Formats: sequence, structure tokens, C-alpha cells
Amino acid sequence: MLRSVIAILIALPISFYVAKYVFDILMKPVPGIELIYTEITEMLGTYAKVTLGIAVILTLPYIVYQLVMFVRPALTKREKTYVYALLPSIAICFLAGAAFAYFILLPPALNFLFTFGSDIAEPMIRVENYVSVFTKLIFWIGICFEIPIVIFLLSKIGVVRAAWLSKYRKVAYVLAFVMGAIITPTFDPVNQSLVAVPIIVLYEFGIILSKIARRKKEVPDSRES
Repeated sequence: MLRSVIAILIALPISFYVAKYVFDILMKPVPGIELIYTEITEMLGTYAKVTLGIAVILTLPYIVYQLVMFVRPALTKREKTYVYALLPSIAICFLAGAAFAYFILLPPALNFLFTFGSDIAEPMIRVENYVSVFTKLIFWIGICFEIPIVIFLLSKIGVVRAAWLSKYRKVAYVLAFVMGAIITPTFDPVNQSLVAVPIIVLYEFGIILSKIARRKKEVPDSRES
């Protein structure tokens, strides 16, 4: 933990300089948006949060390495193989989810929020609120894209099976739309579907990975018998 904190502190000066360019990236999905702040320290606090977030992202590979090295002595040889094999997949899935949120989900969602009721009142968006909603959406969509990896790992250690996942497929579909309603800040079914449909696809892909995981696990047993 100490080494990770030191790494983040080292990355802070670079992150502070890069933060102003990150704000441009955050505002790009809504062209022409003008953000405001209503408290004296709001802009400084938001800038500090973005700076810290960038520092964590920059040092994340090192932090993950420290975490793996910490738990490594407690893992079996097979568990170490799973961890080493899944780490790149976890990173790729999260980045894919973040990219999906940024390029596909956020533009229509934010456009809906900013234009809804604009004929009644003029929107004046606080910078802290905008950054908070933006980053939360990207984070949770990135987490949702980890569903296939989680299912594969749970199948590998025998917690779930493909047959069980298929049996409760309808329940998973309903939960996907519930998650879509929770994750998206809008109430329209279009934006909820933009979240729910990928989750359903990822769940189905997870079932396929579950079958593969169990098949690989059962091959040595069949040879032994």
C-alpha cells in the first residue's frame, strides 16, 4: 500500500498538467456545453478529483502488480495461472466498456438530459455534477463488461455451471434492464436498452465461456477414469 501511495504521489504533478486536456475529453460528447460552478472551492475540488483519478489510472498497472505480489504467496499454482491469464482480459474488458460508454451511451444520454425541458428552463450544468455523472457511468459500464470474465472464473472453480446460468436466463434479462435503469441517469427506455442489451449479450457470452471452462476442467478427469 505504501509503494502504491508513493507511486500515485509521484504521478500527481503529471496528472495535474494533463487534467486540463482531460476536461476537454470529458466535454467532447456534448458539443458546445458550458459548465459553471456555484461554490468558491467547487472548481478547485473538481480539478483535484480529476487529477487524482488520472494519477490512479496512470499508476494502475503498478498498483495491480503490487496487489498480485501481495496475494501471490497464498495462491496455488493453478490459481496463479488463472490470475496471470485473466489480468489482461480484465483490463481489456473494462476498457471496452469504458469506450462503449464514452462513444455510444453517453452522447444520447447526456443529450436527452440537456434537452429535456429546455423549452421550460435553461440548463446550467455545474462542473462537479457533470464530472461525477460522467465518471460514474464510465466506471459502472466498465464493471458490467467484466461479467464474462467473472462467470468464467466462477465456472472454473465450480461455483456456477452453464446449465444453471441458462436456467435463470429470463431472470438475468430482467436484472439487466433493472441495472440499465439504475446505471443510466435517464428514464427513457432507449438509453436503458443501450445498457441492458450489452449486458444480456455479455451474459450469453459468459454462458459460452462457462461451458468452455467446465469442458477444460473435465478433460483431465475423463483421462484419469
